[in-house]
Formats: sequence, structure tokens, C-alpha cells
Amino acid sequence: MSRDTLEKTRRLLKSSLPEDLGEAAPAAAELREVLNAHAHRYYALDDPLITDGEYDQLIRRLRNIEARFPGLITADSPTHRVGGAALTSFEKVRHPEALLSLGNAFDADDLRAWHVRCRKGLGLSDEDPLAMTCELKIDGLAVALTYRNGLLQQAATRGDGEVGENITSNVRTIGAVPLRVAEGRTPEYMEVRGEVYFPLAGFAQLNEAQAAKGERAYANPRNAAAGSLRQLDPKITAARPLSFFCYGIGPSTGDVPDTQSETLAWLGSMGFPINPHATRFDDVEDVVRFCAHWSENRDNLGYEIDGVVVKVDAFDAQAALGAVAHAPRWAIAYKFPAREATTILRGIVVNVGRTGVIKPEAVLEPVGIGGVTVSQATLHNEEYILSRDIRIGDTVVVKRAGDVIPQVVAPVPAARSGTERIWSMPTRCPACDTPLERLEGEADYYCVASDCPAQFIRLVEHFVSRNAMDIEGFGTKLSIQLVEAGLVSTLDDIFRLDLPGLLSLEGFAEKKAVNLLAGIETARSRTLARLVFGLGIRHVGKTVAELLVTRFESIDALVKATGDELLAVDGVGDIIAQSVVDWFERDHNRELVADLEALGVNTRRLPGEAPPAVGDSPVAGKTFVVTGTLPGLSRAEAQNRIKAAGGKVTGSVSSKTDYVLAGDGPGSKLQKAQALGITVLDQTAFESLLS
Repeated sequence: MSRDTLEKTRRLLKSSLPEDLGEAAPAAAELREVLNAHAHRYYALDDPLITDGEYDQLIRRLRNIEARFPGLITADSPTHRVGGAALTSFEKVRHPEALLSLGNAFDADDLRAWHVRCRKGLGLSDEDPLAMTCELKIDGLAVALTYRNGLLQQAATRGDGEVGENITSNVRTIGAVPLRVAEGRTPEYMEVRGEVYFPLAGFAQLNEAQAAKGERAYANPRNAAAGSLRQLDPKITAARPLSFFCYGIGPSTGDVPDTQSETLAWLGSMGFPINPHATRFDDVEDVVRFCAHWSENRDNLGYEIDGVVVKVDAFDAQAALGAVAHAPRWAIAYKFPAREATTILRGIVVNVGRTGVIKPEAVLEPVGIGGVTVSQATLHNEEYILSRDIRIGDTVVVKRAGDVIPQVVAPVPAARSGTERIWSMPTRCPACDTPLERLEGEADYYCVASDCPAQFIRLVEHFVSRNAMDIEGFGTKLSIQLVEAGLVSTLDDIFRLDLPGLLSLEGFAEKKAVNLLAGIETARSRTLARLVFGLGIRHVGKTVAELLVTRFESIDALVKATGDELLAVDGVGDIIAQSVVDWFERDHNRELVADLEALGVNTRRLPGEAPPAVGDSPVAGKTFVVTGTLPGLSRAEAQNRIKAAGGKVTGSVSSKTDYVLAGDGPGSKLQKAQALGITVLDQTAFESLLS
């Protein structure tokens, strides 16, 4: 049945909308059947077959059909339901007032259209303002908390909006949920509504623990939150780092605020956790900009969001607008582009990285995610695949977050037909047939052959990349072409390329060749930090290369550096120090550095890279960690300003850290800094320090 539902789902997602009633009637019936099946798996079994984004697409398709052919609307249509059936393993709770779902906006025009409907429904003129409150849409599980005389009496899930599950024992284990509110601060009776969520750091740790126990990993933080709250043993819930944001109130006695923005402030004053990014606006264009900002910056938070909820601020205006059968007219959810989808894992191939690391990669049935067609995704390593029981032929959940390479998150075991195949890591390098080795203490396998052609191609790609030598027009395709043609067999050969050699290659006209040579010439004067990073020394990333250059003024100085001298650099530990020493001890690497210098490549620290003398700046020699979102200042810009003033920037908080610059949504780095007693700067304090 699951397989049949999935096949129908994929066909419906790809099909066009029906043109006439004859096509629309069976399409609507099939959509209702499929949506009800998915709702049952989501709400009753807590074992979804598809992602939330795919479910939203199906609902939207059915709504479009029903809007065009109203005669097809049925009383039990999924478009008129809030959720699904409550779990039978928990006591059922009937909500005193329904927890409605929200209508969706998928772009700025949808938001503007909703705004026009609200103004029209309230009879406002063009000059009359309409205040709106914007709140991040936390991707978790909605709950209703009942307080009597300041004490938490009951916690219930939303369920189908009318009936939920009593999860009081589990919610009491969540530290962010107040068990008691100061006497006199709350009405005699009050329902607080909010979202229980799983912080990203804790989610990663949970899946690692699940894998270690041989248990199934959770596909995403929302599933983890739902699964944790639905544990019959509260001790299991208590062991998981769930958190909570409240977003409003339900039925309550006594005096309550008159607006949503005032309600959030009121709840916050009583000790309820309120998301700090909630903002009130009068202009819908400000709302549009707010939504666009968080669509681009959602990865800077320590928790998942899947949109922004926009509400008419005044409660009397909300009451005047009312609700339709399934959603309030006074609120709408601006949904971000989907970042997850389900598809078929057709195969697994392995690739060789520039350090010889062997990485498995998924070959997928092409699927659209967030406007991009994805046909390949990372699978990390052998342990990742086996611990999640990912098999060739599986229906899998694929995630694409921001600019990160798409990854296979988990299989959907319920969709298996029995033909899926268990994968195993090859024992020999696919490029040079050398036996693979697994280094002690590491999850990855490596090809240790120094002459492996695949490794060298990846090294060339890395050397010419934007953060390294930044040679314009020199990418993956050209790296392969030059290596296979024998024109580049060591990195220094890049600076020996000439016009006749390039013109001998297929697809090279004179203008293209001349432009490439000009880019190579410019690269000779790149900074020392770029060169060190470009050499591909294991464990030496961009930040570490910059730290090394603040201590060592030339490649020659690095060649002669001892392990103890390298360890004296803040941010450099035993593993990095040993890796640098090992790299420069190899004869062919020292020859490479000498050849690069002879070819005119800069191998000394440039004036702009040198740290200011101690005393010239209050941050000279100090180590910073930057975390969170800074208004009007990107993380890269903040890091550059710190370096320009003589400070150092590292990626993790330690006892050597002097300052943590914390913006919005700082996550676990802020907590660690506070635990270690490290000075935490907000943006104002940071600007003051630099000036």
C-alpha cells in the first residue's frame, strides 16, 4: 500500500492541472485518497512517506481544482481539515478552542494579495494603517499549555485541531517550559500556545547516539521533536534537549493584551520563551523584506524554520476578519522554498578527494528541491550509510540547505518493495586500483597512492579555486582537460602554461587562452595565506592558513617550523601541527614550493597580511569567534575587520578565545562562551571596541 501511495504521489506531483470537469473529478478523488493516506502516516503513525513541502504541493493542487470546480468539494476534503487523527496510545484531549492551521503564501505577490483581502475585509481606506506582526515559523510540533493559578496543569498536542494528545508528563521535562508562573502574573486560567522544537546541535548528537545504538536516525529535527514528545516513557523525553517558543494565547480569563505584539511582550515578561526575531510592521513591503531576509538567513539560526507567520496585530481586527473552515483570515504562513524531497536512490558511486579521501555519492532519480533539480547528493561515509540502513533502490529523503551540497538524510523503510540492495564500500581505489586504507580513529577510507590521478585533479581544482589562487576561467572541466593532456602534472606546471600549449587543446580559441594566461599571471601575486591554503595540506583550511601566516612570514619559515612552534599559534592543535610538519618533510613538496618561488609565485607574507604591532589596536593579538546574524554586517565582513585590526578569528570556542561576537541566533557557541566565562560582545560593544 505504501509503495502504491508513493507512486500515485509522484505522478500527481508531476501532472498538470486538469482542464475540464471530466478530468478534474477523478484527479480530485485521487488527491483526496493520497492526502488522507499521507495524513494518517504523519499524524497517527508518526512515519511519513513524503516531506512537508511535497504534502503542501498536493494540498495546493487539490485546492486549485476545488476553486475551479466548486462542485467537487466534499465535506471530508483534506483541504477542510486541520491535521489528522490523534494517536491512540495517549489520552485524548478536546481543545476548548480549535487550533486552526494557516493558509500559505509562497511568494511576495501572495503576501500582498492576503494584505489586500485583510484591508478590504476591515473596510480600511488606502490611508488607514494595518499593523502586522511577523514571527519565524518554527519547524516543530504545536502544543497547547493550560495554566491554572500560575501552575502548568496540562499540555496537549494540536492533533486534528479539535482533539489532541495529553503529553503533560513529557512536556514537564522541557526546561524552557515554565512549570509555575509567579503568582498574580497570570490569569486564573490561561492557555499558552507554542512550538516544541529540537535545536540543531542536539539533533546531530541524537542521531549520532541513535546510530551508535543501531537504531534508526531521525530524518529531520521536526520528526525528532515529534518522536521525542510521543515517547511513552518521560525519561526518554527528558534525555533529549527539546526547547520551546510560545507564539500566542488561547482561551483565557481576566485581562489580556489587545494585540499580538503586546501579547508576546506580556508572555515574555512572565518568563515564557519568545522568539527574539518577532517584529511589528505597518507596511506590507516591510513584511515582504522581512520574509526575504529570513529565507536567505535561515541557516544562521540554531534551529529549523520553514517560513514566517504574518498576523494582523490587533485582536479586535482579527475577530472582525474571522476564519474560514480550516484557517484564520487574519494570519498567513509565508512558506520558504522546500529544502527536502523524496526520490529514488538509483545507485552509489565513490569519488576520490584531493587528500585521497574516498567519498560515497548518491545517484538519484532527478528531483526538484527549492527550484534546483538534484540528481546527485553526498552520503558522507560508509558508517553514515550503514548506520541509517540506506539501500540502493530505497525511497530516500534528500535535503538541500542553502548552498550546501545536497545530502541523503534517511531512507523511507515503509516504501520498500524488497528489491533494495545493501551497499558495501569498495576495497580498491576506483581511479588507480590501489587498496584503500581506513586510518585509525577516522570514519573515512583513503587512497594512499601519491600518483593517484583522481587526487591530483581534485588538488588542481582546489589550488585554482576562489579562496585559494583564484584563477578566473579555471574550473573543474579545464583541470581535467589539462591533466589528461599532460600539460599539468604538478601544481607548478600551471605557471608554465603557454599560448601554443593551450591552443592545442580542444575548444580553446586565442581569446580564451589569452584570458586564462592573464588570470594565471595575476595569481602569481596572491597572498601567502591563499597559497598555503591552495597547497592542499590536510586539515589546513582557509582560516588555519591565515592564522599560520600571522606567525610565519614566508613559506621557508613554514618549511623549517617545528611542531612546538606551530602549536604556539592560537587555533592550531596537535593534528594540524603534525599534518603541516609531515607535508613539508616530503621531498617532492619542498621541491614544489621551490619551483613555485622560482616561477615568480609570491611565497612571502604581504604587507596587508601582517598583524599590527601590539598596542596599535585594542584587539591586536586577541582571538575572536563570530556567531549568529549581525544586522547590516556579514560574518565575513566582521571577520575581516577583526583581522585588519590585528585580531585573530577561529571557528570554535575554547579557553584560548578572548571574545565572542554574538549576533541573533548565536546557538551553542554562545552557551559555551558563557560557561567558560569568555567576554561576549554584541554588535554595539564590538563597534565600540574597534573604534
